[in-house]
Amino acid sequence: MKLVIFSPEKTIFEGEVSLVEVPGSKGRFVILENHDAIITTLQPGEIRFVRDGEETRQQVSSGYVEVHNNLVSACVQI
Repeated sequence: MKLVIFSPEKTIFEGEVSLVEVPGSKGRFVILENHDAIITTLQPGEIRFVRDGEETRQQVSSGYVEVHNNLVSACVQI
């Protein structure tokens, strides 16, 4: 699936990933390929994602995430 993390100022990450974990407003949750469509706000914390077996973490202070057709889009404030 494709992950795009962006802020109003710039694109922070764009690429293919196998797993995304986000700090949703009702708690952390994992997004895997073929996840149901969802839109939710983010609370302060970190977005964790796995690309080619390597884990990466990105701190965020707020934002939202949308999942649709194996595209995960996260608009964030850092």
